Amino acid sequence: MSEAQGTSSTVRRLMLGSQLRRLREAAHITREAAGYEIRSSESKISRLELGRVGFKVRDVADLLTLYGVTDEREREPLLSMADAANAASWWHGYHDVLPSWFANYVGLEAAADLIRTYEVQFIPGLLQTSDYTRAVVARGNTALDADVERRVAIRQERQHVLSHDENPPRFWAVLDEAAVRRPMGSPEIMRRQLSHLLEMMERPNVTVQLLPFECGAQAADAGAFTILRFAEQDLPDVVYLEHLSGALYLDKNDDVDVYLQVMERISVNALTPALTTEALAKLINEF
Repeated sequence: MSEAQGTSSTVRRLMLGSQLRRLREAAHITREAAGYEIRSSESKISRLELGRVGFKVRDVADLLTLYGVTDEREREPLLSMADAANAASWWHGYHDVLPSWFANYVGLEAAADLIRTYEVQFIPGLLQTSDYTRAVVARGNTALDADVERRVAIRQERQHVLSHDENPPRFWAVLDEAAVRRPMGSPEIMRRQLSHLLEMMERPNVTVQLLPFECGAQAADAGAFTILRFAEQDLPDVVYLEHLSGALYLDKNDDVDVYLQVMERISVNALTPALTTEALAKLINEF
């Protein structure tokens, strides 16, 4: 399945969830009451409204009736969107090695118009070579070789989002100096990785800045995070925070604003893209 198709289903799910939330709030119905109507729970309604789970057309139909949307001309587009939002995306073929909490992120990443990330430990996944990814995945991992290769394949497939012909997203990464100095695999793997990073920076939709050690702690104590923005005005920005056993997705304005402010401070204090290019070119010779 093409990237565009995967993006379409993700956007439809997000937009449908957003519309259902607005309809529920306009009808002054609680999430608990809505969950009861579809024989489910308040948390299920929350996940539906955030576009993080698939939709049953029957559930959407029942919710529309509860919210007072009875005109078939209003119902039909939403029911059609519910059906289309369940289209399988390419990453579903990797369900055996892709955690469900990360599959949600892959869908958001594929749908985003702007991806801003701050990395502390590793080169961002969208900019990794296969050898670097293999070294990261295999590090301290007891997975079978076949599983490691499938995880490498997932990351390589994700990278197509930056190069597909139809409006690729803008990718803006700020990398802590530790992320580019930390050895992953052999010196040759690191040299190729940094060379690849420089090549990716030549793309018009890719911006990379280096945050040198001399900048001190500053905003870096926030840890790694990613902010995703979507072209559709109905969709809120989403902050993605990963931890050892899962991830958090923040989309409330107050939460997102905190991370936007941190990202702005980090970006201002980091080296410009031109100076970053010079620094990385010098660093290649140190491995």
